[in-house]
Amino acid sequence: MAPAKEEEVRDKCVAVIFGSTGLVGKELAIKLLSTGIWKVYGIARRAEINIIKHPNYHFISCDLLNPFETQEKLCSLRDVTNLFWVTWASQFPLDTQECCEQNKWMMCNALDAILPRAKALRHVSLQTGAKHYVSLQQGDSKDDDDDVYYYDEECPRVTTGNNFYYVLEDLLQERLGSGKVTWSVHRPGLLMGSSHRTLFNFIGSLCVYGTICNRLNLPFVFGGSRECWEEMYVDASDARLVAEQHIWAATQNIGEAFNAVNGDSYTWKEIWGAIGVKLGVNGTLFGPDLRYSLAMSDMGGLWKEIVMKEGLVETEMEDLANWEFLDNLFRCPVKMLGSREKAEYLGFTIKYQTLDSIMYWIDVMRQDKLIP
Repeated sequence: MAPAKEEEVRDKCVAVIFGSTGLVGKELAIKLLSTGIWKVYGIARRAEINIIKHPNYHFISCDLLNPFETQEKLCSLRDVTNLFWVTWASQFPLDTQECCEQNKWMMCNALDAILPRAKALRHVSLQTGAKHYVSLQQGDSKDDDDDVYYYDEECPRVTTGNNFYYVLEDLLQERLGSGKVTWSVHRPGLLMGSSHRTLFNFIGSLCVYGTICNRLNLPFVFGGSRECWEEMYVDASDARLVAEQHIWAATQNIGEAFNAVNGDSYTWKEIWGAIGVKLGVNGTLFGPDLRYSLAMSDMGGLWKEIVMKEGLVETEMEDLANWEFLDNLFRCPVKMLGSREKAEYLGFTIKYQTLDSIMYWIDVMRQDKLIP
């Protein structure tokens, strides 16, 4: 491929999305392509089952941890104007040095392939999360547990543990600095979307659990702490909202960090019953002793039967559901609630109601034939 001249690509809109099969990555691609003015390269190690079919979408399977493969497959992307980083390496546990190093080198490999050749690059958008503000190992940094504390984007970094979010921000600062390429950071809470390629897949876990409860005529039980049942511990973040915020910052060329959250107040106690009804489950209960990782551990065979009987897309139960994640989420030891003031002040005012988000994404899971 002949190198593109800078003046030929200066006014084009060409995105490369790292993590294009994930909850937000797929939404990003769909939203950009729907405008009719974007060309999109989607990068992921494995292709999505329901791959996007669009003449301006180009999927590239690439192992970003392999520097030679990354150079070979991405060095020709000279027309890129916007880079979206919505992926991460999950081989090692969070809060470990190994996790930090692996995620750093994965981004290094991608930047080494893109930056020297993409002369029209104007914005890099990094997605991290609300864990930017807390250490799950050390507990909440606030002393007064009676007050609800909303973290804003200027809160200092946590000094305990190893947070790979900080490593990625520092890497972008080092590689991009205050030059002509601006970069933004987006920090969602509990992501809500549809994918079978996402490790922390809340909607997938919820849907598989509800489907199994329905099939076995079991009550739809919230297995967690009373605090997480009755109080709001983490913001919900609709994948549509997070994608829109990425695009907003990129197209406005805003080089700032933003919380990316729905903006409403909810508790599981208030909405759990409606979720059960949506999933076709009759009884809903609060069950502090339930551990999903134990109760669902031997349900893989049943899930295969459901998939075959209902004519669903072929998946293993673990492709959609992460039971340990659900256990940890519903027993979260610290509150991770973010302020929306900064984004709204600068003009990003999109909001979602969390129950509406859950209902919408359950419908998408059904439309995609991932659940009955």
